[in-house]
Amino acid sequence: MFKGFLIGGGFIIAGTILELCFGPVTWEVFAWPVNGIVLAGFLAMIAIVFLLRKRGSVFRFIGTYQAAIPTLVYVVVLTVIMGLTRQDVHGAWFNNMLTFWPFVLIYVYMAMILGVVILRRLSNLSSWQRDVPFLLNHLGLFLAMTTATLGNADMQRLKMITEVGKPEWRAMTQDGAIREMPLAIELKRFIMETYDDGSPKRFASDIQILTKSRKNMQVTIDVNKPAEVDGWKIYQYGYDTEMGAMSQISILELVSDPWLPLVYTGIYMMLGGAVSMFILGGRRKRV
Repeated sequence: MFKGFLIGGGFIIAGTILELCFGPVTWEVFAWPVNGIVLAGFLAMIAIVFLLRKRGSVFRFIGTYQAAIPTLVYVVVLTVIMGLTRQDVHGAWFNNMLTFWPFVLIYVYMAMILGVVILRRLSNLSSWQRDVPFLLNHLGLFLAMTTATLGNADMQRLKMITEVGKPEWRAMTQDGAIREMPLAIELKRFIMETYDDGSPKRFASDIQILTKSRKNMQVTIDVNKPAEVDGWKIYQYGYDTEMGAMSQISILELVSDPWLPLVYTGIYMMLGGAVSMFILGGRRKRV
């Protein structure tokens, strides 16, 4: 497995050089349709590596456990570091792992190994009791990894400050830029419930949403109960803390993540693989 660790280390070193020379990954340049083209190209590259597996040791090595296990170790270590460090969209290196070149490259390499492994299994199906759980697990992981990574370019997270009786079409990006939205939100009433000591127990907003397609809806948004309209999820984020329960302002967070259903599909496939492995494994034991 030394070769696998060496190759993985090469990706880490290459990523570090890219980080030093060009700065973090700029995901905005991969926004649709670029990320769709990149995904198609990546799938084609996996197919080429698979087809050339008998024509070179390098291609043959990709898709083996000697390549997969060391790469998985690198993935786990970097993911643990991400979990232990504070992540900030304006952070650098370990503080913004999703734009950190070594993290991105090692994940891409892991996804390529997964893709080749899946094609190898599809070309050599033997027993559905073993193949179905395997393919569900690996296809699910591949789908979740690739769509979560490429979908990051299309994800939008904005803040909107609404005021009672005043429809608002504008929201602010994480960089402070003002953007006109495809929907308007009017705050009808801010709601706050408090404990006996006066600290907030619950705060929510009664809002009216109007889209450009003339869809009109009135909902109450709690902190953990967002509204969803036209691909946007609207969360309760904040309020005028000085006014408290008398606040005439509510701060909302608007999130759009069009690739999220594909990520969830991958996760559900992995869950299905785990369940089918348990069921089919039990049947083999009884037989």
